[in-house]
Amino acid sequence: MHWISWCLLLLCWGGSRCSDPPPDGQDGELDGYQADSHTKRSPPPVEPLDFGFVPSAVYATHAYYEPGAMGILFHVVHAFLYVVQPNPFPKDLIVRVIQENKGRMKLEEWRKPENIVLLLQGVYYEAGFLVCGSLGLLFLVLVPIVGTCFCVCRCCDNCGGEMHQRQRKNADCQRGFFTASLIVTSIFIILGVLFAYAANHNISNQIKSTRRLVNTNMRDLKTFANNTPAQIDYLTAQYTTAKNKVLSDLDNIGPVLGGRIHSQLEREVMPSLDTALRMAGAMRETKEALESIGSSLDTLQEGTVRLQLSLSNERASLSNTLSDPACTNGAVSHTCNTIRSTLGQLGSSADFSTLPDVSRQLMNVDALLKTDLSNIIQKGYSSFNDTPRLVKEQTKNIVAGVKVMLDRIGGEIVDFAKMFPVEASLANFTIFLNQGQQQIESYYAQIDQLDFYRWIGCVAALCMVVLIVCFNLLGLLCGSCGYDKQATPTNRGCLSNTGGNLLMAGVGFSFLFAWALMAVVSSLFVVGGNVEKLICEPLANRQLFQIIDTPYIMHPGMKNFLPNMLFQNPNIDLTVGGMYRACHENYGLYHALQLETMFNINSFLNRTVYNKDLANVFESIHVQLQDVSLLEQEGRDALISFANSGVGEIDFTAYLTEANKAVTLVDLLSFATDLEAQADQLPRGALENALKGHASSIRQINKDQVVPLQQAMNSLSQSVRLLQKTVSDLPVQVTNVLSAIDAAEYLITNNASHVIKQETNGYMQMLVGYFRQYTKWVKSSLSAEVAQCKPISNIVDSMEIVGCSFIVDSVNTFWFGLGGCLVLLIPSIILSVKLSKYYRRMDTEDVFDDGQENWN
Repeated sequence: MHWISWCLLLLCWGGSRCSDPPPDGQDGELDGYQADSHTKRSPPPVEPLDFGFVPSAVYATHAYYEPGAMGILFHVVHAFLYVVQPNPFPKDLIVRVIQENKGRMKLEEWRKPENIVLLLQGVYYEAGFLVCGSLGLLFLVLVPIVGTCFCVCRCCDNCGGEMHQRQRKNADCQRGFFTASLIVTSIFIILGVLFAYAANHNISNQIKSTRRLVNTNMRDLKTFANNTPAQIDYLTAQYTTAKNKVLSDLDNIGPVLGGRIHSQLEREVMPSLDTALRMAGAMRETKEALESIGSSLDTLQEGTVRLQLSLSNERASLSNTLSDPACTNGAVSHTCNTIRSTLGQLGSSADFSTLPDVSRQLMNVDALLKTDLSNIIQKGYSSFNDTPRLVKEQTKNIVAGVKVMLDRIGGEIVDFAKMFPVEASLANFTIFLNQGQQQIESYYAQIDQLDFYRWIGCVAALCMVVLIVCFNLLGLLCGSCGYDKQATPTNRGCLSNTGGNLLMAGVGFSFLFAWALMAVVSSLFVVGGNVEKLICEPLANRQLFQIIDTPYIMHPGMKNFLPNMLFQNPNIDLTVGGMYRACHENYGLYHALQLETMFNINSFLNRTVYNKDLANVFESIHVQLQDVSLLEQEGRDALISFANSGVGEIDFTAYLTEANKAVTLVDLLSFATDLEAQADQLPRGALENALKGHASSIRQINKDQVVPLQQAMNSLSQSVRLLQKTVSDLPVQVTNVLSAIDAAEYLITNNASHVIKQETNGYMQMLVGYFRQYTKWVKSSLSAEVAQCKPISNIVDSMEIVGCSFIVDSVNTFWFGLGGCLVLLIPSIILSVKLSKYYRRMDTEDVFDDGQENWN
């Protein structure tokens, strides 16, 4: 049918183009490009794309049947069939019969040994059915014969036909036993009738349920046909998601690709610029240190001269005080002499007048700082950080070309999907379904009528058995109620005689109906039992599919049946069982029919979504960074001049030696304290007061002059140490900075091509990754979400439910119940004949002279 072909071509998206072998260099371009790029640094992870959810179809059919209470009867019948036929399913035997005979074997060919073996194997498998069928046939033949002979025999007053009953001592026990046995037999016959009637009624009820299954299956097929085009359109539309993401990254190629190149190069470039920037900071720190040294040195030189003058004056004044006649006193002279001996300690310790001036170095550094080295270095930063802009400018034309190609590829996908008249084909399919459903519904009235006739026939057959049971029960009722122990056989009442006649009527009807009903039961048993064992059971456990899927079962040159029927290619590894399992799990038709073996969607998408032309455009991306300049010549000259500024020639040792000395030879505060203590040892008077005045003056000198000088010396020491640390090996430092800058610029200018190529490949892999996500999503969606073929497995399951659960199980239960009734008719006949003797009025009776009579 044409609509099937169009659906399959639509689902594969490739048609004949994808089934052709791909040209060299095209098939697997996407995967091949990915594999080649893995030989280099691993690319960054690709951002996952959200393609949303394919519009899903909701199918209404629930192919499941729960028989309820009837299931108990079905299990009983299945157990009986297992006893009759315990052999496993003869898969190998059936395959051999089909392969060797093909249904065209002539009569003389059956004499071949191999065919005789097959025949014997078949007979062995059917042994149970053959035995039971033979018994049924024997029943069918013997019952009319025995019935005829029985009637003729009784007409000749034999076989119990003589209307004479002999006296027996255990007559009451026999009558009771026969009565109880016939009642039990009748009850079991009634149960068999009920079983058969329940099965008969179940068929009628389930035939009505079949309409629901037909309607839901048809509705699901229409849903399948209506949703598939929308699902295909959704797949094609989602190409836009991948395309838009690629376009977004292409529009941001500067930040994305340029940023990656920048991040790879900055590991070498940024440290060199950072070192140069620190050197610019060192120049400013050097100037500040030199200024601090110069200022501190001036302060110390002036303060030292003034301090020396003050101490000299204080020493002369203190010497004059000690010249007082009071110091000549024997008790005081010792103290005065002690004080006089310490006057030499009042003097300055450090001499800053000999330290060299740093004005020349400061002047050189001031001249260097007129060149804004930091700004020059910042220009280098800006030039390097401008890599994304350079990338965007240099790839401007390539990005525009890629956008045009992506738009063309999207158009090709949409146009290719529109090449097939999908909607028209599926519309025809929907019309076909509607017409098929109408045709099926047109048979409903006939089916109901035929089912009614079947129901009437089955009820009529059961009524025959019920009639016999009624005669038995009425005979038992009348016979038991009318029986009189005191009455002689010839004097039995009318009611008792009627009971006996009813029992014999039941016997007569048993002979009339049993053989005909057994013919029906045997036919249904042979047909229904074999259908259950050879079709329903293997269909339930899917062994039937294994026969259909056996290679070369249909023809020696046809490996697989299903692909040959669908695609005229028997070599495709597609089986009915595999297709059923895939559809039962609600996979897509693309996966269930293994259409990738005929229509390779990957090949089509690889050549369409990421074709050779697009790959060539991506590979033509080249980025040049020759225009990047990290440090201008002016900045280089400033660094060289800084190295030659003479800062490193300063005698830091001399500075630190003087700065580390004390300001005075003695601690003036301690000297003043000692002086006051010695003055306290003198008698009170002018001399004591004068010495305490000198102590106060010394403290004031310490406060006004020594403390500021100490602070200036500390500042000088810190500045000298900082400057010494900053300019330590200054020429070497500057040389290293310039070497690092030169190495970074050489890397950018000459050796960055490897980094650029590596990052460009990573960028292209990222773009390709979006297409790979799309192709993988398309394939997974085709396999699992598009054209989900659950309706196909539902049709198979529904056929199994209708054919096996609704019909075959019910038919088997019917013949099982009716057959049980017919088997029980044999003891019923015997018991009825025996029991009728006790109820019917006899023509003659035994007479005893002694009067001891016991008529029973």
